Amino acid sequence: MTSAGRPGGPLMPRHADIALRSMGEPSATVRQFDFWDSDYEWRRIFSELLGTFFLVLVAAGGGMVNARFGGHAIAGAAQVVAPALMVMAIILFMGAVSGAHLNPAVSVAFALRGDFPWSRVPAYLVAQFAGAAAAPLVLRAVVGAHGAAGLTLPGAGISPATAMLWEALLTAGLVSVILGTASGAQQLGPVAAIGVGSYIALAGLFGAPVSGASMNPARSLGPALAIGDWTDWWAYLTGPLLGAAAAVGIAWVLRGPGGGTHGTEAAQGTLGTSWAPGRIGAPEAAPPDRRAPPPPPPAAPPPDVPPRPAGGGHDD
Repeated sequence: MTSAGRPGGPLMPRHADIALRSMGEPSATVRQFDFWDSDYEWRRIFSELLGTFFLVLVAAGGGMVNARFGGHAIAGAAQVVAPALMVMAIILFMGAVSGAHLNPAVSVAFALRGDFPWSRVPAYLVAQFAGAAAAPLVLRAVVGAHGAAGLTLPGAGISPATAMLWEALLTAGLVSVILGTASGAQQLGPVAAIGVGSYIALAGLFGAPVSGASMNPARSLGPALAIGDWTDWWAYLTGPLLGAAAAVGIAWVLRGPGGGTHGTEAAQGTLGTSWAPGRIGAPEAAPPDRRAPPPPPPAAPPPDVPPRPAGGGHDD
């Protein structure tokens, strides 16, 4: 290995990528080089920040908008299904960039599973919490502050410990779905978004009255940071992390150790080194219209004429 961490020197993967793609090889042939190029890490970090921002914008926005209009503008079922639809959309349009974790519990689970490098986890967590904190600030600026609206809190008569265990149970199911749809024969690309989004919607429909069905420390602690209300925050940090760890154990029982091709692709995305934007190049000439008559053939060249002898003599 070289100092750049790549066999054959820092330029070899890029040259191999260009050469193989120019010969019509599929992207999978050179995908192993994709994430050795740290030049793309900022795109992945931005993807996590933006994706978590949109997720919390919808998840916290439902309660805040509902409070703004008297508590009857958005039905409870719609408030828990909307984040699921947003997660599906984010996975579909940004999953190939960063893996669309959007959740510290998911990032930790992928790392525990061996599908994601621990060295990249801290930056992902910072981006997720930053996006989650920015969303309620935007909401408060647009629709105003409405008490605890937007927070995830235990339901009426539910203790923080019960909420924590409930969050652990729900998160174990969510992360199991994520790890399962990212693995082996179950790895079906965009279809994974349907499985993950469906689980979030179902868990919210029956689990929200107990704990808010957050299943995501960033979704809960981001608004708590922005609003300044830390009520029972520890339950929404500890519960999802415990559930994520349990899901990793379940995945090991079902499929053995991680770190395979499909799991790492799903966890890290498939943003390749040839993705960087650049000049498109000079436009090519349009193909000829096949309906037009063919152009006339070129005129035949004149026959060769022998040179006249020197001295002005006549030809015999």
